[in-house]
Amino acid sequence: MSYTNEDYLPSFEELTVPEIQLTSAVLQAGAHQYGKYCDNANKEFMLCISETKDPRKCLSEGKEVTQCGFEFFGKVKRDCHEEFTKYWKCVDVSGTTMELNGCREFQGIFDKCIKEKLGQDRPPLGYFSKIRVHESKRPKPPPLPHPLPDALPEPPSLDKVPEPDMHPYNPQL
Repeated sequence: MSYTNEDYLPSFEELTVPEIQLTSAVLQAGAHQYGKYCDNANKEFMLCISETKDPRKCLSEGKEVTQCGFEFFGKVKRDCHEEFTKYWKCVDVSGTTMELNGCREFQGIFDKCIKEKLGQDRPPLGYFSKIRVHESKRPKPPPLPHPLPDALPEPPSLDKVPEPDMHPYNPQL
């Protein structure tokens, strides 16, 4: 997609937000609980991207996703620091694929802490792959114009076609 001088491009100040500086093991260990905690913010952002087809129009929704991540991991650090640290350290040493199978004991302890302190259950298996209706407060975008195909040309007139002298399959006729 090419841009012209008339196109709006956000400034660096608009694009600059603080980053969540966590390792992949921490993100892997907290992914399910984070996903459920920030479900609405993530859906709003993805809905905006899908509807507008222009990420420049979704900067505020993207900032809300980042803010929700800071909020969630801040609460985890405040309320379940010890439980979560044991869990993510187990995930970190579980190999290059960071599988959770060997860390189920620590996962259960962490999930119990999240339930007690934040009041959130761990999402059931398949939760994120199920179709769930999301109610948005954002106004629906106007429908995109639907281009119609060019009109088909008129068929040729059969009045101007000469009669054949013989039958194509039987020259006797």
